[in-house]
Amino acid sequence: MITNEEFQRIAVYMKQNYGIDLGQKKVIVNGRLQKHMRTGGWKSVNEFMDAVERDRSGVEEKMLVNLLTTNHTYFMREFEHFDYFKSTVLPWLRMKEGNKRELRIWCGAASTGEEPYMIAMVLADFFGLERDRWDTKILATDISTRVLKQAMAGVYTAEQLNKVPEGWKKKFFTSVAGGSQYKVKDELKAEVIYRQFNLMDPFPFRKKMHTIFLRNVMIYFDEKTKKELVQKVYNALEPGGYFFIGTTETIDRSDTPFQIIRPSIFRKKEG
Repeated sequence: MITNEEFQRIAVYMKQNYGIDLGQKKVIVNGRLQKHMRTGGWKSVNEFMDAVERDRSGVEEKMLVNLLTTNHTYFMREFEHFDYFKSTVLPWLRMKEGNKRELRIWCGAASTGEEPYMIAMVLADFFGLERDRWDTKILATDISTRVLKQAMAGVYTAEQLNKVPEGWKKKFFTSVAGGSQYKVKDELKAEVIYRQFNLMDPFPFRKKMHTIFLRNVMIYFDEKTKKELVQKVYNALEPGGYFFIGTTETIDRSDTPFQIIRPSIFRKKEG
């Protein structure tokens, strides 16, 4: 069993380096580390953390992050966001960027890929035959290399796709493994660029984004970290740009530069 001192060491490390607040999650942390401790031959959590902090290759640190981050997502999750994206955001962008035909969309909590592929499907649907004349590539990032590997593979069970409309299933997926699994078609996969990224780091974008999806990730941050992240997102958006968070998440309405469109949809002021 992890000691209080060992737990505090991990909690401080994750908070300082990744903004993740593990304060009330000792039992979860213990459960996730036990198996790794056994298979890795570590005698104690402190011994493992010493290795994490010494390892300049970053392999052990990645292992720690992969173990301690939760990545629960699914296709069609909070679909009202995609409805709004298609009915309101994309028509605005089509007008605004009609000359350059370049959209800059970032999914900052890509997890196992369901969300960025959903965004890509909505874009393909919206632009239709015009799609080839637009740069609609999506940047999709996550802190966990484990889930990004799954996302890039783009293979899902039939059950994972049971809420996806049949038309989309046929258009964007290929049935494999005798129909028990589906693989994202290469044409859709090419629309998503996956990268590992820590939201606590400075945003590296050369150009400002038109839309940022950062859904169901701020639940892991305390208020101060959340406020700083929201400000970074605001600064990274084009005037008029949109910001989507999870429907169960909140940001302080009295202390945000964003216009509140709906409880989980925000917009940077135009002009």
